[in-house]
Amino acid sequence: MIKILILAFALLSLNSLHANWLNFRGNQSNGFSASKSLIDLNADQEGAWRAKLPGRGLSSPIIVGDKVFLSASSGVKQETLHIFCFSCRTGLIIWERKFRATGRTICHEKTSVAASTMTSDGSKVVAQFSSNDVFCLTLSGDLIWLRGLTYDFPNAANGLGMSSSPLITKGVLLAQVENDAYSFSMGINLNNGETLWKKDRPRAANWSSPTLFGFGDNQAIILQSKEGISVVNPKSGKEIYSFSEGASTIPSSTPAGNILLVPSNGMTALKIYTDQEKAKQLWSDNKLGPGTGSPAVSKDRFLVINKANVLTCARIETGEILWRMRIKGPASGSPIATESHLYFFNEEGLGQVIEISDEKGEVVASVDLGETILCTPAISGNGLYVRSDNSLWKFTN
Repeated sequence: MIKILILAFALLSLNSLHANWLNFRGNQSNGFSASKSLIDLNADQEGAWRAKLPGRGLSSPIIVGDKVFLSASSGVKQETLHIFCFSCRTGLIIWERKFRATGRTICHEKTSVAASTMTSDGSKVVAQFSSNDVFCLTLSGDLIWLRGLTYDFPNAANGLGMSSSPLITKGVLLAQVENDAYSFSMGINLNNGETLWKKDRPRAANWSSPTLFGFGDNQAIILQSKEGISVVNPKSGKEIYSFSEGASTIPSSTPAGNILLVPSNGMTALKIYTDQEKAKQLWSDNKLGPGTGSPAVSKDRFLVINKANVLTCARIETGEILWRMRIKGPASGSPIATESHLYFFNEEGLGQVIEISDEKGEVVASVDLGETILCTPAISGNGLYVRSDNSLWKFTN
């Protein structure tokens, strides 16, 4: 009886984890959701809602339990930083916190100071802004700590704006502050905000985000730059493995089990063994390079959108192209996928649902929201969440 209860609790915990969407591109940084629901992109559907937002933002929503968290920036110079908590069920604001930026708020007109997606470990949430301000709060909105990284590193800046999204693993917050002036990444103690380690990084503008790789004791962090990738121990900052054949500075690497899809020379697949500190290149194909969005994983396949708005489905293990189709762009955010469908919103606010198989992809639903969308959607249970310039939307089945 005790074993049955333990197993039931473990399954319940696993299902609860799957219902969360804790990071940019999901819990495993690969755009995959275990949801079995087919989301209906109908704003009038029962359970769907729309919440108005102040200012601007490119950050994607994250979901913890029955709460949606999101950041925004407002003001003439985007100097006011907002962190929101919404009810998943109603779309009503549970709490909002406002802060004043301590660093530079200059950025390209297409982006904003709130470009980085928040992250959570399930009990805390962290928001990082282009001004290099980092805030850690409880799920109830109480401030635990804050860091104005510009005070510590005044030359860390990018005239076009920063957008790398932070990550949490093993009690460590990983913040990537990479630019063409003073470039670094650092591990921060999640409980108190103290620096655990700091690594100098290549001096170049970099908008890619760190990604999680592996599971359990062997989980590592992938740092990506124009020079390639670095596999890093999150607790010590020690480099486990490096790939030095270059990589994109916009779309991020995508993990699939012990394989990492790197946007390098088109696309390059590496099988990485973090417990043995080695890797093996499986394949590389210049026809599989992404545009600005990162790939999404579905079963043993991955899906990638290139600069010409062509969606390609290929095998993760071999790089074999299964099919290609043109979708309606322009594309800026990344797609997300379940085992059977892919969800994508273009810059003009057109949402597209594509049924995917090994044989073909087919658009089965769409919605025109009429607002600019530059972010990546999130899925939790039977709900899909996406933010436009002025609104946060929920769609459901």
